[in-house]
Amino acid sequence: MTTPSERAERGRAARKRVPRSSHGRWIPSSQRPDPLAVLERESADRITELVPIRYGRMAVSPFAFLRGAAAVMAADLAATRSTGLTVQLCGDAHLLNFGVYASPERTLLFDVNDFDETLPGPFEWDVKRLAASVAVAALQNGTTKSKAHRAALVATEAYRTAIRRLAGLGELDVWYARIAADELASLVRGADRTRLEGRLAQARRRTSLQAFGKLTVKDGTGRHIVDDPPLLERVTELDRVGVGKIFSDYRSSLAEERRILLDRFRFVDAARKVVGVGSVGTRCFILLLEGRDDGDPLFLQIKEAGHSVLEQYLTPSAFTHQGRRVVSGQRLTQAASDIFLGWMTGPEQRHFYWRQLRDMKGSAEVESMSPALLRDYARLCGRALARAHARSGDRIAIAAYLGSSDVFDRAVADFALRYAAQNADDYAALSAGIAAGVVTAAPGV
Repeated sequence: MTTPSERAERGRAARKRVPRSSHGRWIPSSQRPDPLAVLERESADRITELVPIRYGRMAVSPFAFLRGAAAVMAADLAATRSTGLTVQLCGDAHLLNFGVYASPERTLLFDVNDFDETLPGPFEWDVKRLAASVAVAALQNGTTKSKAHRAALVATEAYRTAIRRLAGLGELDVWYARIAADELASLVRGADRTRLEGRLAQARRRTSLQAFGKLTVKDGTGRHIVDDPPLLERVTELDRVGVGKIFSDYRSSLAEERRILLDRFRFVDAARKVVGVGSVGTRCFILLLEGRDDGDPLFLQIKEAGHSVLEQYLTPSAFTHQGRRVVSGQRLTQAASDIFLGWMTGPEQRHFYWRQLRDMKGSAEVESMSPALLRDYARLCGRALARAHARSGDRIAIAAYLGSSDVFDRAVADFALRYAAQNADDYAALSAGIAAGVVTAAPGV
């Protein structure tokens, strides 16, 4: 086992391979793949009739495009030099993949909350995606380039200072570190604090019981999920039989005490649901379960897990089951995870993971943030990302690489602004493709 000083030396040595100032560069390679071709390849195995919805949602704005273009940015990051300082990457660490959710103890936490692309890889890939998303959001909200640069700088600085603080803590202190949602209010002032408190209150109301009232109806045949095609469609009777067969596979991925809890619920109904931006077209279902009685519902979401968009550029996952890859990455990096988080293999040998549909989950409205609030939120995301990386990677080596100066911060902020311009070009290419009829998009769905 290496000593802290040896680990720190490893981090400092990485500066020779990849100077911190070098992270500011972004010049597209002459071999850069066409972004629309990347998206088309990613869509090949998705549900055909839903792919236009994905493109329609990506075409809403540059930030929406960035959300759906994780595969595009993965290819771009792979073309840059790597520090070799590995963590369990979120893989898609943009601003809206952070948010609040309830811990098993019913405490509202703030953390990374999307792990579809999780995989071990160089820590800076997550930092750069976060910083780029900050710059894209800031520019889209009408701020100046200098203020967008400042916001990206704040996010990166928060990451660096947090990882350096965590490098000085013991292993258990790092493992138990968390960001309680109640801490968030102290970060903002005035009307922004009022808005934040309102969002937290809204998140606390987002439970299975709330979803029950919005997504179900009771008629002569009993309780069932409401049809709202193409976004929400009840499955056929044959599909229901299939769901029953795979339930035991999922159950086996849970800890014993959670299996006992799950067994106290009975299956009521299931539906296919369209979710997110980048995930549109993947197979996703929701299940309605009933506990003690009709007033004790549980909604579970079953989401398809394909290969991470990072995998063709990094070492393949240690897990051959992609649902298990997602679940293991989430359990490793989140401060606390959903008690119903699990995985299973479905029809056609497709891999899925399970979680609660709503468990006091909430995300920010980035598009309407003032420059000051966006900086505060970016700072918080940087801090949360550092906490996640500290659990899975060598925080001491990373802290030593980053150092006490702002060289890395400024370089990544420079990169973020340059990549925001690249993202704008890629977004324009999608818009042009839609206008020319090369890409089919379903607007407003």
